[in-house]
Amino acid sequence: MTANTVTTHTVTTHTATTEKTGARTDEAAALIGDARGRIDALDDRIIGLIQERMAVSAVIQEARISSGGRRVNLNREMEVLGHYRDALGKPGTALAMTMLELCRGRI
Repeated sequence: MTANTVTTHTVTTHTATTEKTGARTDEAAALIGDARGRIDALDDRIIGLIQERMAVSAVIQEARISSGGRRVNLNREMEVLGHYRDALGKPGTALAMTMLELCRGRI
């Protein structure tokens, strides 16, 4: 009975690990788990950088408005869109649009 219990436990653990990651082996599941941890850390850094960008954008908008200018500089936004498109392809444009939307009107 002890051998069956251990075998059942191993199979249950293996199934839970591979179902969570979609992997078919414990080794692949471990690799995926580690890589997902790195992705989560990268996502946290990206979010922090976007929040920092939002704060800097608010400073720029405030200076522009207080000097009599408009809140948004469309020429600059087109430069940003082009930069993201050139670096990341067409999906980069959508990413830049979302980022610009986050950075507008926060003052």
